[in-house]
Amino acid sequence: MSVVVQVEDLSMTYRAPIRGSGWKETLGSVFHRQYREVPAVQNASFALSAGEIVGFIGPNGAGKTTTMKILSGLLHATSGQVQVLGHTPWQRRSGFLRRIAFIRGSQPVGGSQELTVLDTLRYQALLYEIPAAEYRRNLDELTELLDLGDLLQRQLRALSLGEKMRAGLALSLLYRPEVMFLDEPTLGLDVTGATAMRRFVAQYAEQTAATVLLTSHYMADVASLCPRLVLIDKGKVQYDGKLDALAAKLSPYKLLRLTAPNADEQRLRQAGELVEASNGTWVLRVPRDAVARVTAELLTDLDVVDLSVEEAPLDLVIDRAYREGVG
Repeated sequence: MSVVVQVEDLSMTYRAPIRGSGWKETLGSVFHRQYREVPAVQNASFALSAGEIVGFIGPNGAGKTTTMKILSGLLHATSGQVQVLGHTPWQRRSGFLRRIAFIRGSQPVGGSQELTVLDTLRYQALLYEIPAAEYRRNLDELTELLDLGDLLQRQLRALSLGEKMRAGLALSLLYRPEVMFLDEPTLGLDVTGATAMRRFVAQYAEQTAATVLLTSHYMADVASLCPRLVLIDKGKVQYDGKLDALAAKLSPYKLLRLTAPNADEQRLRQAGELVEASNGTWVLRVPRDAVARVTAELLTDLDVVDLSVEEAPLDLVIDRAYREGVG
């Protein structure tokens, strides 16, 4: 697959003013301002291929949003090489901006909040010079996929957060971008809204072969959408690879969930660490390299109605990566 996003030794440093604690220092800083350099991104390198959905994760202040702003052309990098669809993003050429979208969960729809959703979409079509026939076709498709029928005639200011997210997605996808940067796309959404958002992103990427870079603190977003992770911490890329490989590396155990109403608890405790028991369903923590053997023994010894093998919760794996590093 062709590479559509190439990042090499990307660094971004902000200049922050130094302010003294006393009035003399504060007054002096007005005439002789001093600055300190704050590194936000340090020598980050990664590449995205066409059609990939990649999770870009890290703790608060890790450099995720800064990187996305650079990739979408909102910030100029301090150093390094960045190419998105063959363009240098911060040059902000129209041929580049027509092919990418940057969607933030904290601000899904900008502009006048007095406009209706339909008026906003029409204005977007004019800005991006979308041909009339293509506009109507895309609008019809997005209206159906995002269930916008009841929203089109409503003002933006009257929409709930979930409705604004749907409208914001339609606005960003009206011109069919080839690369999407999604910054916390399910922020503030309820379970139903978040599930619908994830389903739509997956459908859009599958149907259009768009490349998606997604940041989220909700591991359900990452687990359901992103086979690959780029983990950044303190501005540096700490891991770039498969999600399941990271789980295998950082979690030495798996969970066996079995339904066996007449099972002997003592026998189960011999098989692994019992972490949950409820109405004949048991959850055991078992060393990864012992899963096959323990599973076979339990199926032989017990009257098992159902059995599944699960990875450790992704939240715990990622938390360990933040605290201890990937190694």
